[in-house]
Amino acid sequence: MAISTIEAADIGSLYRQAFAEYGAHALWNLRQSEAPTPEDALVIARQLRIEGDMPARFLAERIEQVCRAAH
Repeated sequence: MAISTIEAADIGSLYRQAFAEYGAHALWNLRQSEAPTPEDALVIARQLRIEGDMPARFLAERIEQVCRAAH
């Protein structure tokens, strides 16, 4: 199923936020995509849960919610 433009924008926004806030700390081993898919965002969310602090975990939960809504 195709995702809506709004959902894609939300996913992209949260994805970029994750890299801006946690890139050096929790996402150091991942490459940022210019056009992230929901699957890309879920990879980031998983990494935030493993390597991040509590605020990173909350961001991961928001990413997962938006990705679930997109399906």
